[in-house]
Amino acid sequence: MSNKKYLVQAAFPSSFSEKKFCMYIGRWQPWHKGHRWLIDNSLELGKNVLICIRDIEPDKKNPWTAEEVTANLNIELKDLIEEGRVKVITIPDIESINIGRGVGYDIIEHIPPSEISDVSATNIRNKMKEDGRL
Repeated sequence: MSNKKYLVQAAFPSSFSEKKFCMYIGRWQPWHKGHRWLIDNSLELGKNVLICIRDIEPDKKNPWTAEEVTANLNIELKDLIEEGRVKVITIPDIESINIGRGVGYDIIEHIPPSEISDVSATNIRNKMKEDGRL
């Protein structure tokens, strides 16, 4: 038996039989129809989705903590989470995403239609402030 101490712990138990997930990283401040459109691209293909919330210090542009964002997504995506189609986790704030060659997964960019690409979380937050909801 090894006496090694491991410095990291997996977010989920390791399992070779566990299904794969399409990962989306963001601040999700606030969750809006553009975000939903984005994950629906994967869900409609029968894929599962892992939403990673960047653990950032709240500020004027990002008023909610990662815990508050998680709570909101747990409400917004309750059915999908209960079905096991979506998982929501918090990750440390990131500087970049780096890959090696032959990593065993795809890098996919989703280009939204104009009615979705025009959605702005900044405009949503400003409207929430005007309405006294933030």
